[in-house]
Amino acid sequence: MLKHAGRALAAFTLLFVSFVAAGGVMAAVGHKAPRGTFVDIGEGRKLRLVCEGEATHPDRPTVWLEAGAFGFAADWGATQDALAAAGWRACAYDRAGMGYSPKGPKPRDGLAIVADFEKLVAASGETGPYILVGHSMAGLRLREYAGRNPSQVAGLVLVDAATPEAAKIRRAKGFIKSFVFISRAAALGASTGLYKPLVYTRLGDKIGLPPDAKAEKRWGFANGRHNRTSAQEVTLWAEASAQAGAQPPFKPEWPVAVVTAGARVGERAQWKDMQAAPARASQHGYVDHVAGATHTRLLGGEFADHIVRAVEFVAQARGKAPQALVDVTK
Repeated sequence: MLKHAGRALAAFTLLFVSFVAAGGVMAAVGHKAPRGTFVDIGEGRKLRLVCEGEATHPDRPTVWLEAGAFGFAADWGATQDALAAAGWRACAYDRAGMGYSPKGPKPRDGLAIVADFEKLVAASGETGPYILVGHSMAGLRLREYAGRNPSQVAGLVLVDAATPEAAKIRRAKGFIKSFVFISRAAALGASTGLYKPLVYTRLGDKIGLPPDAKAEKRWGFANGRHNRTSAQEVTLWAEASAQAGAQPPFKPEWPVAVVTAGARVGERAQWKDMQAAPARASQHGYVDHVAGATHTRLLGGEFADHIVRAVEFVAQARGKAPQALVDVTK
């Protein structure tokens, strides 16, 4: 009896200490100056921008990284480190109301998000055209931005990304409906403080980030405003898909690399073929289905080299004669 009671007390003590530590550290992280800078995009609004690395060759465009649902600049911490080490300059940012960026006007649909991004790019001082990299729901943002700003596009990398066409299929509609419900529940949980004891569990960082980005990701995981804005974006997924789908497909001459999480097997095959469609439509297409990777860990240090290789393919293919689809899947 005493043995079991001792174990119960130890477990309770560990949980209590974790809760207190989480709350204290979260407060500290919340007051810690975030990486990067805050860029004025006009009308008294600013967005947090994190740029890392310097291009080591004049033919290496700046890489812009757009995070997916619930994502912000922190999500790209490992990828930015890998790109910088390989001689690339890469910029990630927090959308309005996400991460450390102040909230923006509603609705937070695709048009609002891309309009903000356009202003940020223009104010950043970075010279285009750019290689655009988008993860998950960001596939919609890249389609929207590319259609509105074709002169700024050097090529694209779609990282386990959604396409506007995917939202039309029955299975995807069911997923989006479920995701909206989950997102609203997440917003409620974070807003009421329920997630603070979990920041140091695997839930706080499902990606596998370096220390500074990991601290930011954990902060965002438990932050109410961040999660509420995320839920608003997810709720408008169907509208954002329609807005992106109203733009023309990517130009055939733009190199397009598609990197997905997991092997192309079984029921995944149809979905992965839909994800890979933009690469197949390109005169310079590249596909990499990364076995062993998950949707989130694909951005982490373990798999970031796959994204670096995709960026390098896009840069090297610019201006070259059309070629057959390159599939590096192993």
